[in-house]
Amino acid sequence: MKNLLLIGDSIRMGYDKSVKRTLEGKANVIFPTDNCRFAAYLLRKFHEYLSDIKGEDIDVVHWNAGLWDCLRLFEEDPHTPIDVYAYYIERVCVRIKKICPNAKVIFATSTKVLSEKMGKDFKRYNEDIEKYNEVAVEIAKKHGFEINDLYTLSTTLPEEAHSDAVHYYTSIGTEAFTNRVLSFVVPALGINEVPEYCEEMYTDKPIGI
Repeated sequence: MKNLLLIGDSIRMGYDKSVKRTLEGKANVIFPTDNCRFAAYLLRKFHEYLSDIKGEDIDVVHWNAGLWDCLRLFEEDPHTPIDVYAYYIERVCVRIKKICPNAKVIFATSTKVLSEKMGKDFKRYNEDIEKYNEVAVEIAKKHGFEINDLYTLSTTLPEEAHSDAVHYYTSIGTEAFTNRVLSFVVPALGINEVPEYCEEMYTDKPIGI
């Protein structure tokens, strides 16, 4: 079977188990239990997420990073300035190609949040998310990566798809994101058709919402 690596923050953690269950018997789906957080953290940790498999054996990488980077704590600037974010996204792209030289790579955009439901000391704004997405997409495309626009998908979902202001750990959200991810990774893996969706919900407490 071919190997699929799912990498990303707690949005990824909302669909990884369902992707794995849906592709059971058709692909080996690998993902860390770790929340991959912000772009600089992902750069530092990426190779460690492949401790049980050679990077050369990964066929598809689907990844995201950005929601932690544009987080504003205590009404200050984003955690990662956008030019620094661009620097680290560039390096992550290079690192993925270096560690997984045979993989098809798909970059997923960061998803919409409910800013009005966040406290002022822990805040994300969709205007920031859109700007960070734009920067990341430009860099990812330069490296030949396919783009999975989860942000646009998230804007079409009803508020009840949210489990909190950031996450989509509901049946509606999990199914929507899982099916969208499957629509990209299944053809990349060479699987003829998308298998029937099998739900497996995220159950742990979110880290760094």
